[in-house]
Amino acid sequence: MFKFLKGVVGGSGTGLKDLPYNIGEPYSSAWGSWTHSRGTSKDDGSLVSIFSLTGSNAQDGHLAAGRNGVKRLRTVRHPNILSFLHSTEAEIFDGATPKHTIYIVTEPVMPLSEKIKELGLEGTQRDEYYAWGLRQISKAVSFLNNDCKLVHGNVCLASVVATPTLDWKLHAFDVLSEFDGNNEGSTGPMLQYEWLVGAQYKPMELTKSDWAAIRKSPPYAIDSWGLGCLIYELFSGMKLAKTEELRNTSSIPKSLLPDYQKLLSSMPPRRLNTSKLIENSEYFQNRLVETIQFMEILSLKDSVEKDTFFRKLPNLAEQLPRPIVLKKLLPLLASALEFGSAAAPALTALLKMASWLSPEEFTAKILPTVVKLFASNDRAIRVGLLQHIDQFGESLSSQVVDEQVYPHVATGFSDTSAILRELTLKSMLILAPKLSQRTIAGSLLKYLSKLQVDEEAAIRTNTTILLGNIASHLNDGVRFLMP
Repeated sequence: MFKFLKGVVGGSGTGLKDLPYNIGEPYSSAWGSWTHSRGTSKDDGSLVSIFSLTGSNAQDGHLAAGRNGVKRLRTVRHPNILSFLHSTEAEIFDGATPKHTIYIVTEPVMPLSEKIKELGLEGTQRDEYYAWGLRQISKAVSFLNNDCKLVHGNVCLASVVATPTLDWKLHAFDVLSEFDGNNEGSTGPMLQYEWLVGAQYKPMELTKSDWAAIRKSPPYAIDSWGLGCLIYELFSGMKLAKTEELRNTSSIPKSLLPDYQKLLSSMPPRRLNTSKLIENSEYFQNRLVETIQFMEILSLKDSVEKDTFFRKLPNLAEQLPRPIVLKKLLPLLASALEFGSAAAPALTALLKMASWLSPEEFTAKILPTVVKLFASNDRAIRVGLLQHIDQFGESLSSQVVDEQVYPHVATGFSDTSAILRELTLKSMLILAPKLSQRTIAGSLLKYLSKLQVDEEAAIRTNTTILLGNIASHLNDGVRFLMP
């Protein structure tokens, strides 16, 4: 049973005692009567979103629907549905008048309409991103309709939000209910809060309150119509004002138009099931969708497929929308490398994408992964790191080099591969100046003395040069420079 915590708000309304989060600035838009605000955790400062809904009394119809939304969001879990974190209900005093407010805390998101404006994508890149997002929302709606036998009831642009990784997620569950179908014994109310839905988003059977027809229709009928409304709002760039506007298909991509028209069929049984939309539409077959899909099921791919994919990825990334590459693909790639599901060629792609980040973002988001990769047992990964060390070596702190990087790199001094021994030696041009004198004297010099008699002439020569610089560094007490 879902329970609401009671609290009292003090001051401006941001001091809710029972809410372990700070409420920040609101976004300019939200679904229905909700307010969507930025927020942070009082414990660790992590970012969240906070949705609030206020009513004049505890029995307010909007609050009743809001409680339904909280209960549903809390219990329905899916990768493409907004992640619930916390909720509470409080009594706020506006002067002497009490007002009741529901708070929902979720993962950090922003309204999709605002994210789209912020990204400013155009042409093919916009269409690729829309295809990826629509595919995610279609999967969420299909899950509700086909797997859970639930009806969302108001799928539209306002019910979709975007995460920091630019994924689209469905929320706004106030109207959501079980699909009664033909079960005459069903006692659960179906879409009891449909009065919250704007008339422009209602299919004809809902406008007429033809519940007999609704119950005889497929579970997806109402939400398929809603997906059609979402598609119209996305591509027209305008909020749907009246149902008749859905007939204007000039902005709908040709490859999506047949499915768009099926979603909006006047006959509910003939509307396209969202699961079929995902499977059949050629609109979803593009470079961005295929690239992200491959990355998300990387563990299921064989080594040949991975190798081919990662060798093409650096050039492919140049053609994809840059914000999605940096916020979605790059984290996926970093995680895949860190946990061993990506092969060595992925490192080249990672460092190329990472070069598009600011120095601060690179240090915060990518460098920790790179440091962990030095501990890899994959020789190809170690070779790749040493080959590209000039791209990130200067970003490594002296402490990280001395304590975390060098102990793993040093194993290459005695490796059976001459290439790895030489790369390890060359990496000292960047790493050695960051080592403590204790590490140089107690470890590095011992390895270099052995390399002076290495079977490779080039290694012997470079070792002698390096030793000379180190000796100068130790004697003069100054940071040494490499030729």
